[in-house]
Amino acid sequence: MPLMKNHEVVKTDFSTLTLTSRGKVRDIYNLDPYLLIVATDRISAFDVVMPNPIPGKGEILTRMSVFWFRKTEDIIRNHLITTDPEAYPESCAAYRDLLRGRSMLVQKAKPLPVECIVRGYLSGSGWKDYSRTGMVSGIRLSQGLRESDRLPQPIFTPSTKAADGEHDQAITRQEMERLIGADLTAKVIDISLMIYNRAFGIADAAGMIIADTKMEFGLIDGELILIDELLTPDSSRFWPKDDYKPGRAQKSYDKQFLRDYLLSISWDQKPPAPALPADIIAKTKDKYTEALQRLIKEDAGP
Repeated sequence: MPLMKNHEVVKTDFSTLTLTSRGKVRDIYNLDPYLLIVATDRISAFDVVMPNPIPGKGEILTRMSVFWFRKTEDIIRNHLITTDPEAYPESCAAYRDLLRGRSMLVQKAKPLPVECIVRGYLSGSGWKDYSRTGMVSGIRLSQGLRESDRLPQPIFTPSTKAADGEHDQAITRQEMERLIGADLTAKVIDISLMIYNRAFGIADAAGMIIADTKMEFGLIDGELILIDELLTPDSSRFWPKDDYKPGRAQKSYDKQFLRDYLLSISWDQKPPAPALPADIIAKTKDKYTEALQRLIKEDAGP
């Protein structure tokens, strides 16, 4: 299977289907009793969608999510039914060519109102919070840690799920318990850490470090399941293991490269986002592609 096609998909408009929502990256259609999730090539940074797509990105995200869903399905059930457009409802038949490789037919679930973030290393907003307060999401860490240091053990740092155009806000475990209850919070934390630890070992064998990742969960008839995407370069920080050095920012296989570029041009992180140069688009695409290739190569074995 090719990693990506040559065309790009910025937005879908399936006139005979019911659009439920259009997120920063995904277009979601209602196919009662299912949902159709289409990963476009849009990319966001600092919660703002860029004006330029990353060609083939939606296919990479879909393939990586499926890879990780299969690697973790013994830990928790996920919402994926199939990625084969031939098996989708007949109402999707006219759109099969576009859907192939970048879509998932999934079960409907009631999403939990929190983003579930696991951090194994001190980076990004976690590093900023620690530098300011010595804590990350209310968790007190040891003194003297450096940027990109590996934590003694992974920590769970939830956040709110902000509306489009707004920023997620870090919350504490206690605030999460007030939102969804103590028992469900404890279950989500345990499963999130199990998924991270499983994925960390797989990525490590592929020469990558998963510094942190964001997951989403939902409920179906009271059962907790994994939804949305999983362990993609959009939702995680992937670092090359052979270049890792604590005390500085790291090279990455994710959109941190894009964030760094945007910071370098002093953009105020508010819409509208600036147009992206061709070399930034190409290099971002290369980084996403390499992350996928490393995982698939490792999974294929010798």
